[in-house]
Amino acid sequence: MPRHTAQYRGRFAPSPTGKLHLGSLIAALASYLDARFHRGKWLVRMEDLDPPREEPGAAHAILNSLQQHGLNWDEPVLWQSQNHASYCALLDTLEQQGHLFNCACTRALLGPNGACQGRCQGRTHPAETAVATRVTVPHGHNVEFNDQLQGVQHSQLGEDFPDFVVKRKDGLFAYQLAVVADDAAQGITHVVRGCDLLDSTARQIYLQQLLGYRIPHYCHLPVITNAQGQKFSKQNHAPALDQGQAAQNLRQALRFLHQPEPPTELDSVAQILDCAAACWNLHSIPATAAIAASTDAYS
Repeated sequence: MPRHTAQYRGRFAPSPTGKLHLGSLIAALASYLDARFHRGKWLVRMEDLDPPREEPGAAHAILNSLQQHGLNWDEPVLWQSQNHASYCALLDTLEQQGHLFNCACTRALLGPNGACQGRCQGRTHPAETAVATRVTVPHGHNVEFNDQLQGVQHSQLGEDFPDFVVKRKDGLFAYQLAVVADDAAQGITHVVRGCDLLDSTARQIYLQQLLGYRIPHYCHLPVITNAQGQKFSKQNHAPALDQGQAAQNLRQALRFLHQPEPPTELDSVAQILDCAAACWNLHSIPATAAIAASTDAYS
């Protein structure tokens, strides 16, 4: 029986680096079904923060593909490229709180996980020097959260990421900052996404704590991998979805998520999605980081 949770607000946030593939569809479908099961809102956010990595036309192709698969969002799409003022405001707040410093380190100077390790704290840099903006994490600071699928997660953030980047040397805003700003602005209560982003969660929770934001419920799904154990991605040559096979694509994604197979007589995407939402069971999904694709997933 679906639960009525009026406050539930979920989202899918793709980056426009290529067309929608099966791995992306799995994440979108899971977040969509979880929102529909809880009778909540499902939003789409386009994470177009990194122009050098973007593929021309990919953003609109992704949105069109979502619609072809019946995954229709409930509010206007948020484009991160149009939200820079919000990110600047957050940086100003963190700066006023004394949590930021500028870092001019080259890659060769950085320590494990790209940490400055305090080398640049307290230093001033010439105006012409390119600097990244970093947030400091106190030594010994730990983050713990209960992932809805993967269970309790512990992160020694002060040791693993003692000073992570919130604005890059090239002037682009970092993912960790932007996602925290946007989740708060959109009132996101539940984040359902792939395990490839699990190690980002502690950094996002830390920023949420500093800013006094509500921390969403997190659920990290296993990612789909190819025969070489690589995550489906454009870089690893995952093929774009055939939109003419939308119903079959949805069924394939549901099988990956270990959800009940909709009856074969349901042949439209709307019918398949309605059936899948009614039968949605998050805890049927294997609590593992990755699952290999079936042999036809790359065909």
